[in-house]
Amino acid sequence: MLSLLFLFVLCLILPLFVFFQKHSTITHNPPGPKGLPIIGNLHQLDILNLYLQFSQFSKIYGPLFSLQLGFRKAIVVSSAEIAKEVLKNNDHVFSNRPKLYGQQKLTYNGSEIVFCHQYGDFWREMRKICVVHIFSSKRVSYYSSIRKFEVKKTIEKISRHATSSSVTNLSELLISLSSTIICRIVFGKSYENDENEKSRFHEMLHEFQALLAEVFVSDFIPFMGWIDKLKGLHGRVDRNFKEFDEFLQEIIDEHLDPNREHDADEDVMVDVLLQLKNQHLSSIDLTFDHIKGVLVDMLVAAIDTTSATLVWAMTALIRNPRVMKKVQEEIRNLGGKKDFLDENEIQNFPYMKAVIKESLRLYLPAPLLVPRESREQCTISGYNIPANTIVYVNAWAIQRDPNIWKNPEEFYPERFLESSINFLGQDFELIPFGAGRRICPGMSLGVASLEIILANLLFSFDWELPNGLVIEDIDDEMLPGITQHKKNPLCLVAKIPSV
Repeated sequence: MLSLLFLFVLCLILPLFVFFQKHSTITHNPPGPKGLPIIGNLHQLDILNLYLQFSQFSKIYGPLFSLQLGFRKAIVVSSAEIAKEVLKNNDHVFSNRPKLYGQQKLTYNGSEIVFCHQYGDFWREMRKICVVHIFSSKRVSYYSSIRKFEVKKTIEKISRHATSSSVTNLSELLISLSSTIICRIVFGKSYENDENEKSRFHEMLHEFQALLAEVFVSDFIPFMGWIDKLKGLHGRVDRNFKEFDEFLQEIIDEHLDPNREHDADEDVMVDVLLQLKNQHLSSIDLTFDHIKGVLVDMLVAAIDTTSATLVWAMTALIRNPRVMKKVQEEIRNLGGKKDFLDENEIQNFPYMKAVIKESLRLYLPAPLLVPRESREQCTISGYNIPANTIVYVNAWAIQRDPNIWKNPEEFYPERFLESSINFLGQDFELIPFGAGRRICPGMSLGVASLEIILANLLFSFDWELPNGLVIEDIDDEMLPGITQHKKNPLCLVAKIPSV
């Protein structure tokens, strides 16, 4: 009887033990700050400086911690080792994007590659179109003449300032230059000579970028979406989308016009995409919305990130005269007595390339990259990560990690001269463009612009602070947004170097 009773109790207890063991494993989530019912941790977040706040949280909760954002779970990755786990070892799991109202609405419901929610056949085909037909090395080289022409024109503009020792607003000038280059590559024209069109374009773009970074309560607590309407967010999104859509349709209509006057050799991005659509050269049925989505990606990603990186590079150099002198000596010694440096010559400047890497390390344009979302449940560093979890990779914290970088807050390009670390997505200590399937496909186009602009700014001019300013007056405060621009404009005096 005792034996039978023991077996009976064992049969009751064993399933319960297995259940609780399994349940314990499933709920083994990463640590994180405690939140409140319904809103979770939303009330604790400093939206304007998330990367800084996440960096502080990681010091308390570790390099992988969790957050409850309303009804949505999120994790934050703050080490290169765990970033590799997420972006390489489990890249297929974390290849979705979170579906956020503003981003989806403004990008034609994710009909492009940056904010496309679902990783699948559509996204793979769209990425193939961009990689093969838009961002290939051949295509990037094809646009070198545009970059050269516009950079030369800007150097001439600065030269006029240099003769009178007047102050140059580099922030404004570099945004204008980046915008002109990208608009010519994408549309075949720029708006710099038409003040009304220029103002319209930049206002639209500025509002678009602000809305991409805006937090919609409905994304995290659906039944409280009325707050977004009360704040006027839906109205702003609708207006900006309509304005941008009409603008892009005007561009497309111009390029569809058989009577349009244009260079016979012209082959800008909108023409390439229209050709793919008209000739059915893609496995998906390309629509005008798909084309507009890709054009939006180009305008927002390329203009913003290139200009921001250039301003930060020049900021770092003016604050570090030793580095400025060293990089200018390299460029001028190898560049000779020419009045302009071509792109093929720039490949011979290892120290300048190290300066760009160091700028991207300290001042990467998107400190949290673009968030991802898990497609299914998986395990990261021993912790359970449920499906549909938002993933923030704090690249800013990783690229300033004292366990990886010696004196991480110091601007020291020499660290890259004897190192094979690069930003191509294979070294997780340096991931300004991301890594894995969702790495920025336009990286080569962006780097080409960065190199030719920075090389010629340093080759053609000596740069000084305006009268009355000292190095300590040059701050590194950032504006809020997906792309981190310098808060206060960088204003310097350009001088023609003495022979």
